[in-house]
Amino acid sequence: MSGPDDIAMPAEDHADPAAQESTALYVGDGGTLPLEARRALVQLLSGPSLDGRRHSRLWPALIQHRAVIESRLADLFLELVLDSDLQTAFVRQADTGELDTPILLRRTPLTFLESVLLLYLRGLLADAELRGERAVVERDEMMEHMALYEPHLNTDHAGFEKRARAAIEKVKKNSLLSAIRGSEGRFEVSPTLKLLFSAEQVAQLARTYQALLGDEGGEGA
Repeated sequence: MSGPDDIAMPAEDHADPAAQESTALYVGDGGTLPLEARRALVQLLSGPSLDGRRHSRLWPALIQHRAVIESRLADLFLELVLDSDLQTAFVRQADTGELDTPILLRRTPLTFLESVLLLYLRGLLADAELRGERAVVERDEMMEHMALYEPHLNTDHAGFEKRARAAIEKVKKNSLLSAIRGSEGRFEVSPTLKLLFSAEQVAQLARTYQALLGDEGGEGA
């Protein structure tokens, strides 16, 4: 006969901690993440980034449920890039080697002026970081920098300025520039740029564009 020590007990529950603490949010909801963590995941997928200052409610949820969110992203062949000090994160395609995988993220090629502008902003960000300050830039500064790359023999100055203004708007649209309230024409550079461009890439692009400045001021802009 079995004694008291032989009584069968339910196995210990090793379920996902997120599943244990969450409840269904709507009829038919089979998700396990709590609301703010789901919103953080959606923000990462919709892009371009999740910023601790702009998304003050989502950042703590991302940190708390990081492991589960990374698992969800891995299911889609994506990986999380996160910098705790900068409080910024974004998603990119995972390096799957020779494995044939679908591409989920949209890739938007940069025009010449857009890449010139991003490199300039990345430099401002690095300088500001050394001083322990926020990176702030004025619209006129950006226009003047891009003007350095206008071909010397260009006869469509208005067209060049239009493309330069469009480059600024595209960078703003991708949340790499944020307008400063109460300060017309001034913007803060997003720390995300530090993650998008490595020091090696910055050095390589800088050499390329410096060579262009000495060769017709960047024809093809």
